[in-house]
Amino acid sequence: MNIKLSYNLPTLNTNLQISGSKSETNRLLVLQALYPNLVLENTSNSDDSEVMLNALQNFQLPTSNFQLVDVHHAGTAMRFLTAYFAIQEGKEVVLTGSARMKERPIKILVDALNQLGAEISYEEQEGFPPLRIKGKKLSKSKVTLQANVSSQYISALLLIAPKLENGLELTLEGEITSVSYIKMTLALLNEIGVKTLFENNTIKVTHQPSPITHHPITVESDWTSASYWYSIVALSEIGTQVTLSSFKENSLQGDSALVEIYKNFGVETIFNDKNITLHKVENLKPATLNLELNTCPDIAQTIAVTCFGLGISCQLTGLQTLKIKETDRLEALKTELTKLGATISVTNNSLTLEQSENIKPNIRISTYQDHRMAMAFAPLAVKVPIIIEDAEVVSKSYPDFWEDIKQIGFTIVKNIKSRDDWIRTSDP
Repeated sequence: MNIKLSYNLPTLNTNLQISGSKSETNRLLVLQALYPNLVLENTSNSDDSEVMLNALQNFQLPTSNFQLVDVHHAGTAMRFLTAYFAIQEGKEVVLTGSARMKERPIKILVDALNQLGAEISYEEQEGFPPLRIKGKKLSKSKVTLQANVSSQYISALLLIAPKLENGLELTLEGEITSVSYIKMTLALLNEIGVKTLFENNTIKVTHQPSPITHHPITVESDWTSASYWYSIVALSEIGTQVTLSSFKENSLQGDSALVEIYKNFGVETIFNDKNITLHKVENLKPATLNLELNTCPDIAQTIAVTCFGLGISCQLTGLQTLKIKETDRLEALKTELTKLGATISVTNNSLTLEQSENIKPNIRISTYQDHRMAMAFAPLAVKVPIIIEDAEVVSKSYPDFWEDIKQIGFTIVKNIKSRDDWIRTSDP
């Protein structure tokens, strides 16, 4: 489904409830499968979390000892379930996904698990899904990984660590990528009563037969989803205000860095109980914005689009993990922003955007089956009308996104196939 997106209100003031964090939810779903007495509240309604939940629930049904599990586009589910299935003694699983998933590397995680005693092999191309996993009891406890790999490989190992009979000692070599997500995993382990230690580049997790916690765990709302609202507010007039719930000032999520980053665009964040209010207080236009996003790469697309929409140059670094997401997000950003009139260059780990005064209207934004491409570009409709292709991809992480932005004055026309369709459906 392609949609025409435009916006007519100069300022707004609204309240919205955002679903629980996909990152927290998917980690807690694995922990709940390992410790069934855990109770979770405000879990994510994203496709990725639904895929994770269904895979875990179906696996636990009294069926045969072999299952085929398809996670489609859900990269987090692929990584976390690889580790989870590896310790399910006596069970065999073939874990597969979409065509794009079969292009996303997983060798680093498979090698680490096999070093711990797992039995995982490749069904097709070496180093990529699908995987054949024969569940075993893992008694080895020490493994080493390069620190600059996807943090999901590391978190996958940490999540199963308390169920390993000797715990886990994980050594990371080099500079750690996305450390905030690693700390999130460790904090959730601590919350259920698992002892952990993260010192220098070594992480230790102790064996924990059963969790200590006896209270429901409430999942904080998703800061990455909040990033699109930060962008909308930044691109709007002074006085625009959006209140979002439920968020914590001491969040575990690395993308809460938005609070400080968006001060550069004149957006103030006010914490009140479990809500945040985003308030456009002034029009700021720094000469250039230099940001290291190693701890929060998922908000790079939103920031780049915001800078372009405001005519601000930027240099974003620490983006190496974006090459292996749903698409190569750096190349996708370059292609789509260039169509809008941007001058942009990318490397394997950075993006450089030059200042631009004009935004071409009525441009079709390709989303590459990537939910974050659709949502990152949507706020530009505050400035000019745009077309978003395959808009339904947002269901992967934020299914209610289009309905939510309609509430604040965005106009959406569905099934736009060509520029002529756009012109015919444009407001007079």
